[in-house]
Amino acid sequence: MADRNEPLAAIKSRRDKALAALVDGVPYIRWLGIAFDRRGDELTAVLSYDRKLIGNPALPAIHGGVTAAFLEVTAIVELAWTAIWDDMEEGRIAPDAAVPDSLPHLPKTIDFTVDYLRSGLPRDAYARAQVVRSGRRYASVRVEAWQDNRSRLFAQATGHFLMPQNG
Repeated sequence: MADRNEPLAAIKSRRDKALAALVDGVPYIRWLGIAFDRRGDELTAVLSYDRKLIGNPALPAIHGGVTAAFLEVTAIVELAWTAIWDDMEEGRIAPDAAVPDSLPHLPKTIDFTVDYLRSGLPRDAYARAQVVRSGRRYASVRVEAWQDNRSRLFAQATGHFLMPQNG
C-alpha cells in the first residue's frame, strides 16, 4: 500500500511515469504528436499541429484518419489510465516505459464510430474521453475533440473495447 505521507513531488513523478509508460509504448502516438496534459486523474489529449497531419491542403483541414486516430488514442489511453489508477495509487503496480514487463496491456478496439462535425483546422486540437461503462471484459468510451472553443466540437466518437485479461 502506498504511503499516505508520500511527498507530492513523488506522487506527481509516479503518476507522470505511469502515463508516459502508457503513451511511450505506442510509437504511432509519438508519430502523430499526441501528448497528454494530466491534472490529477483527469487527462486531456493534445494533438499538436504539424503540416504532415493535413489531408486536404486546399482547405486546409486535418486528415479524417488523423482525427479518428486522435480520438481512438484518447479513448484507449483514458480507459487504460482509469483501469490502472487504483492499483497505481496503492503502489501495487508501477508502470515504467524502461521496464517492458511493467506495462499494462492496452484495451483492444471492438468498434469505433466517429462523427465528423466540422473540418479540423490547421492548429492544435484537444480531446477528452469519458468511460461510460467498464467491466472485466468490455468497456464503452465517449470522446469529444475541439480546437479553440470547447463548446464547438469538431469531432466526437463512441468506442467499445475488449479489456485485457490478467495472466
